Amino acid sequence: MTAAILATIVAAILIVIGLLGIIFPVLPGSIFIIVAAVVFAVVVQAPEGWWMLGLGGGLSAIGLSASLLLTGRAMRRRRIPNRSLLFGALGAVVGMFVLPVLGLILGFVVGLFLFELHRQRDPRAALGSSWAALKAAGLGLIVELACGLAAGTVFVLAALTYFITA
Repeated sequence: MTAAILATIVAAILIVIGLLGIIFPVLPGSIFIIVAAVVFAVVVQAPEGWWMLGLGGGLSAIGLSASLLLTGRAMRRRRIPNRSLLFGALGAVVGMFVLPVLGLILGFVVGLFLFELHRQRDPRAALGSSWAALKAAGLGLIVELACGLAAGTVFVLAALTYFITA
């Protein structure tokens, strides 16, 4: 098996893990996609690899940045501290062990709400700020996922072009 084929397989696996990491934020998804772009470009040493690194890696970096900026801006507007998302993430980890797969999402929501309830001492206000935080996180996730999928498409086109013209 040549190095280019092995690098392509490794990059494809990293991209799939990255996309799953974006959907289920346990792993840094966009970072995995950027690493995949670097691996493919460095090993292949062809224009297709550099296109993947520039365009695919750039799209992933844009998605990660946009996700962080959109989520942060929406939460600052509502004066929701980042600790709320941290407690939501802790709830997701606990939920993942209590109820696999579905518990990840439920645990995030419950952890976020409980922290907001503790912080605000008013169930109605906690529900409102939790809903705003969930919407902000969801919007960031959608943007990051779209950029990750676009980077994956760039990878598929680059790999096909590389192997067809080799």
